[in-house]
Amino acid sequence: MKIGKYELKIIISGYFWLDGGAMFGIIPKPLWEKTNPPDSANRIKLSTRNLLLLNGDRKILIDSGMGNKWDAKSKSIYSINQNEFSLDNELVKAGISASEITDVIITHLHFDHTGGSIKLENEKFIPAFPNAKYHVQRKNFEWAVNPSERDRGSYIKENFIPLYEAGVLNLIDNNIKFDDEIEFLVVNGHTFSQQLVKISDSSSTILYCGDLIPTSSHIPIPYVMGYDLQPLVAVQEKKNILSQVNEEQWKLFFEHDPEFALATIKRTDKGFQVDEKFREL
Repeated sequence: MKIGKYELKIIISGYFWLDGGAMFGIIPKPLWEKTNPPDSANRIKLSTRNLLLLNGDRKILIDSGMGNKWDAKSKSIYSINQNEFSLDNELVKAGISASEITDVIITHLHFDHTGGSIKLENEKFIPAFPNAKYHVQRKNFEWAVNPSERDRGSYIKENFIPLYEAGVLNLIDNNIKFDDEIEFLVVNGHTFSQQLVKISDSSSTILYCGDLIPTSSHIPIPYVMGYDLQPLVAVQEKKNILSQVNEEQWKLFFEHDPEFALATIKRTDKGFQVDEKFREL
């Protein structure tokens, strides 16, 4: 798929499992388990689906997945199978090496979005993409450095402090146009200053939804996560964004949906719902 000057490619950097109740907040289990069946520990399968944008020498990666630094206990908690997928291997399959990545756009600094941004080399954490600039919202970085007790476990400092110390972290303030096709839209319901990535030209628009709408099952307005710091803010942000998505016929790109990469939506008498779902671009 091509949008403007960019060729788009999906990169699946892995799968993990999280508690289904936490992923769907106040929504009763008999509703969410229809589309997201849980395992015996009540966990549901989630992807880390990243997006690669290619234009000549410019190679942009959006988010970097879980990384490969997990100990045995954490692998068990999140049911991480690193033998199945890895970011490096999937980039190679796409014909790209880590050294060719010029930019990494980070929606926010939670471990499942930036875990692959660094690597361990000679007992030191260093940027995994040595020639890249990493772009994140300043307020999200500041929150990640000093998170609350409630979300401290989601911000693992070894995933992003080495980027800051290496001088490759570009801190952004508020909504900006990254270039002619790429725009950042800041939302604050899930965490403070998460940036969604809008990729568009005169005929097509894709919105990389991050954790505002993590899966196609989260399109209905009340379906917000128990992880969200400000759930009522997330509800209003979804209303605003989905209204624009519906009116302008954007496609939504899901980072965590285990099966579907994209969807279009429709407005019904019951609110916004999935129209069509797509596994590929």
